Amino acid sequence: MSASYGTLIGARELAQQLDEADWRVFDCRHDLTDPDFGRAAYARGHLPRAQFLHLDEDLSGPMTGKNGRHPLPDPTELATRLAELGVGNDTQVVAYDDAGGMFAARLWWLMRWLGHRRVAVLDGGLVGWCEAGQALTTVVPSFPPTTYEVSLKAIVVDAAFVESHLHDDGMMLIDARSPDRFRGDNETLDPVGGHIPGARNRFFRDNLTGHASFKQASILREEFGSLLKGQDPHRVVHQCGSGVTACHNLLAMESAGLSGSRLYAGSWSEWCADPRRPVATGPED
Repeated sequence: MSASYGTLIGARELAQQLDEADWRVFDCRHDLTDPDFGRAAYARGHLPRAQFLHLDEDLSGPMTGKNGRHPLPDPTELATRLAELGVGNDTQVVAYDDAGGMFAARLWWLMRWLGHRRVAVLDGGLVGWCEAGQALTTVVPSFPPTTYEVSLKAIVVDAAFVESHLHDDGMMLIDARSPDRFRGDNETLDPVGGHIPGARNRFFRDNLTGHASFKQASILREEFGSLLKGQDPHRVVHQCGSGVTACHNLLAMESAGLSGSRLYAGSWSEWCADPRRPVATGPED
């Protein structure tokens, strides 16, 4: 088996391993306001041997109006889809996008949920790949299908869990949205502005340098350590608007050696769909 990566991988490291038989690369580019963007961008040029996965069609389940904007996919259906694309239980998977890992981190987390450890996000994404002097292609690869056995991990919580732990020390809630949306200002994606009471705000883009690469692990560990204030990472629950950018904070904590936090997948879009649930506005409590 070739080298194994579980959080981030650099462009040069990926280029050296790209032709390995047990590696699969996935283009996760997306635009929340233009669902056709990612597929069109992939057609114009993508990493060699990369296949495309769509956030709405492949990495999310059907919406009901009450379960958020990007519900989790059925794990068996996701595993079947990955197997169709040549991903087995021992495959090294690498995800990338052009948004600092904003969407690639969703695939990273989903695969961790399935029980997969050999999955990483391309640090710097498409931009970093090109800046490293690596080429793009329009060739769409094809790999033989395989099988995938799910070993689902208990790293997700539901709205009932969050609601039942709003006022105790069993949960530290971290919201990955921008500070203005967290406060309840400039909300354009969801019908209600604000945040879940007691949540702390860690904008996912604060995990990045100016070049869309992740900050060094030591810096992330210090910054999240200041936020946690001694709390056990296992008590941390991440959320955002719809369970996508929260995965970015999960990846950042994992790369910093702060393992064990979980995802509230429904996030704000599910929470605010029920008017009985409490809502806070303004800065952190």
